[in-house]
Amino acid sequence: MPFFSSKKKSQKKSGISGIIPSTTTAAATGASSVTSKTTKDTHNSNSSRGNSRKSTNAEKSQEATKLVFHCQLAHGSPTGLVSGFSNIKELYQKIADCFEIPASTILFCTLNTHKIDMSKLLGGQINLEDFIFAHVKGQAKEIDVVKSQAAIGLTITDNGAGYPFIKRIVEGSTADGMKTLIKVGDHIEKINDKSVVGIRHFEVAQVLKSIPIGSTFKLRLVEPDSFGFQIEPAKRGRKSGNVKSGTKTLRFKANGQASVEEVDDVMLKAVDRINTLLEKYMNINDSDLAQQIWELSENKKNPSDFATAIDESEIGSFNFTDEFIFDLWAAIDDIKVGRLRGVPELKEEDEEQEADV
Repeated sequence: MPFFSSKKKSQKKSGISGIIPSTTTAAATGASSVTSKTTKDTHNSNSSRGNSRKSTNAEKSQEATKLVFHCQLAHGSPTGLVSGFSNIKELYQKIADCFEIPASTILFCTLNTHKIDMSKLLGGQINLEDFIFAHVKGQAKEIDVVKSQAAIGLTITDNGAGYPFIKRIVEGSTADGMKTLIKVGDHIEKINDKSVVGIRHFEVAQVLKSIPIGSTFKLRLVEPDSFGFQIEPAKRGRKSGNVKSGTKTLRFKANGQASVEEVDDVMLKAVDRINTLLEKYMNINDSDLAQQIWELSENKKNPSDFATAIDESEIGSFNFTDEFIFDLWAAIDDIKVGRLRGVPELKEEDEEQEADV
């Protein structure tokens, strides 16, 4: 990932450490601008509605660029301020600029905790009061693993910038037996000396699946840095213009833009259920992919239309099986009508299917 050294910084007083490094550039690449034009009084109602929608979308994007989020390096640092980003990669670059580190060293971010807590991972959205902790590269290690069974026992996710890492280890699995060496949060950098940086986490899972049972393979992993000191975030008021918190979130979209929206509890439940299916069938966890699947289901009335929408979208390259599509639709349909039981929690007998990496 490129590191942009050209930046402008300012220093402000902090109630925590005395110094808060911050970025002052607030222009996000995904933000839209609104240009006013002289129009005639004879505009029809359809044109008016179209202009209104464009204006609303532009205002949301502009509102997003005004937001300022507090952040720290998870292993310890002063508090920084970041703003003006519209996707995960831009956020990593803003954090890197703030703390004067290469963006390529950031593995992933957690919200409101410096711990490696996979339930607090930064995904497709950030609530306006969230405090961001960036976990950076620490010690690298190479491990020889004997694939004694089909299921290694790993669920893999992605940091949004090409770094696959371990989100979950199944109890009793091969990986669990090596838990002093293989840990949740470890970035998978190489498999048998072949780099997997920059490829989809689904493809990483496929590579691990394809290794024959009985074979020994080498994993190069990079642990998140856990050394240093920890500064707890201070209680603070929002410094984000007229944007109020509580029921709003900054949402990253697949088109590269970000907008401030009301928290959608139904969508959050849907993403959680879809992610459960992604883990069961594909051994990956990806809130952004789950959110795209949910959005593709909108206004669809049957599984056939839903399958067609997926095939014609950018995620059609995943080549989801018919069984997976129907299970997705069943879960989504339950959520839409309020049954919310769509996909049950994985039981012990299901774990091998879910983690057959």
